[in-house]
Amino acid sequence: MRDAFVKVLSEAVAAHPEILLLSGDLGFGVFNDFIRQHPRNFLNVGVAEQNMSGLAAGLALEGHTVFTYSIGNFPTLRCLEQIRNDICYHQANVKIVCVGGGMSYGPVGMSHHATEDLSILRSIPGMLVLAPCDLWEAAEAARYLVSHRGPAYLRLDKSAAPQTAGPAARFQVGTARTVREGTDVTLAATGGILGEAIKAADLLAEKGLSSRILSVHTIKPLDPQPFLAAADQTGGVVTVEEHTVDGGLGGAIAEVLLENGAHPRSFWRIGLRNTFSAVVGSQQHLRRVYSLDASAIAACVEARLMKPKAVPA
Repeated sequence: MRDAFVKVLSEAVAAHPEILLLSGDLGFGVFNDFIRQHPRNFLNVGVAEQNMSGLAAGLALEGHTVFTYSIGNFPTLRCLEQIRNDICYHQANVKIVCVGGGMSYGPVGMSHHATEDLSILRSIPGMLVLAPCDLWEAAEAARYLVSHRGPAYLRLDKSAAPQTAGPAARFQVGTARTVREGTDVTLAATGGILGEAIKAADLLAEKGLSSRILSVHTIKPLDPQPFLAAADQTGGVVTVEEHTVDGGLGGAIAEVLLENGAHPRSFWRIGLRNTFSAVVGSQQHLRRVYSLDASAIAACVEARLMKPKAVPA
């Protein structure tokens, strides 16, 4: 996903010379072509994400479109005060880019994982939150952010779902994209773990269960309509995120459903439950450990669908 992002940003500089890319002392292999082509549009701030965020706010208020870039939770949680007070309060035109969302950096431990960022960033007023699920969405999200004015968060995963967009596909910020139609259950996923949701749907299909799949590339704002339709037309809604279930995708969708008076026959959030991703290993290994891989998702969905409904007294 990061390559798709950098490619789009590099192509955009010619038409938007006000773009600045700030790095927290990483990504040089990825940025080599960008730096060579646009040396005046790149700045290495060093391992100082708080300073990077404050600097970005100042540059944005002087007319630049600024992208800050670092790994895991470093461009978000480490500098949350600067994001809240400097960037969002002043509505500065800063795009915060996290490369390695979720447990992408599995081998280096929970300090480098981004598993609370969606909850926290979406709670800040004025913040747009994007978490693309495949390479096409990552590129489309980057294009959108070049022209978008105001604070935004772009969460890029090391993994990516298979290409799901056809020639007529349209990337619409705020609206979940229907990847597959189905009737028995809706799987709504954000980030690269959409790939596991698609595999889980295939496993469920072998047991005669039809799954609608939604690619939720935008966490904030969130168009209610795809979820209201899912609650009405399918047997339940299950959210899937490589993130805590507290306040993330599942929380956002639950809010939308309840505030609009929707009552799905079943609702469940799949993600981390009151735990840190403390195990060390590859991203795929951690998904297995924390029951976030395709087989665990399918088993969870099947159990929820087969659970007998409570009989009123």
